[in-house]
Amino acid sequence: MTEHELTRRRLLELGVAIVAGAEVLRAVEDADAAPLLAATPTIADADDPTPALTEGPYFKPRSPLRRSIVPGGGAGTGLTLSGRVLTTAGRPVAHALLDFWQADGRGVYDNGGYRFRGHQFTDAKGHYRLLTVVPGLYPGRTRHIHVKVQPPHRSVLTTQLFFPGIARNRSDGIFTPECLVHGWRTVRGRRVARFDFVLDI
Repeated sequence: MTEHELTRRRLLELGVAIVAGAEVLRAVEDADAAPLLAATPTIADADDPTPALTEGPYFKPRSPLRRSIVPGGGAGTGLTLSGRVLTTAGRPVAHALLDFWQADGRGVYDNGGYRFRGHQFTDAKGHYRLLTVVPGLYPGRTRHIHVKVQPPHRSVLTTQLFFPGIARNRSDGIFTPECLVHGWRTVRGRRVARFDFVLDI
C-alpha cells in the first residue's frame, strides 16, 4: 500500500468519524428540542392502570391552559416531563385533560394565584409535554407533582408523580413506586423524564 493510498484511507475514516459525530450531536439537540416520547408499552405495562393517589389540600380548579407552568422569574432546576395517556389495552387517548400543580423549587405552593399550575390536552396520539421545575421538598413530603387526568366523557384519575433517588421517598406515606417517572436524567443542564398514564378504560 502506498503512502498516498494510506493518506486517502485515513482521510476517508476521518470523514466518516466527523459525519457520525455530527449525527450524534444533531440527535442530542433534536431530543432536547422535541417532545420526549416514551417507548410503546408492553402488554404487561398497559395491563396495570396508574394508581389513584390523594389529591392533597392545594388543588385549585380553572387553572390556565398552558404547557409551561413556570412563571416569570420562577427559580429552580428546569424539568421537561412528557409521555402519553393510554388505555389498559395500550391505545392512546386523544384530547385527555391533564391538570398539573406542584410546589415551586423551594417547596412552596401558590394558593393565591396559579404559579406552577396549569392544564393541557393530549394530542391525537395521546402525547403530552409539561415544562416546569423540579419541585422542592414540601414539609413532611418527598418531591412530587400532582395531576388529574380525565379522558373525554369519563371519570377523573387523581394521582401524584415521584422522582427516583430521593431519600424522602422511603418515609413518604403516599409514595408508590408505580408512580415513579422514567428516564430521569440531565440533558444540557435540564432534567428530563417521562411517564405514561394508563387509565382503566
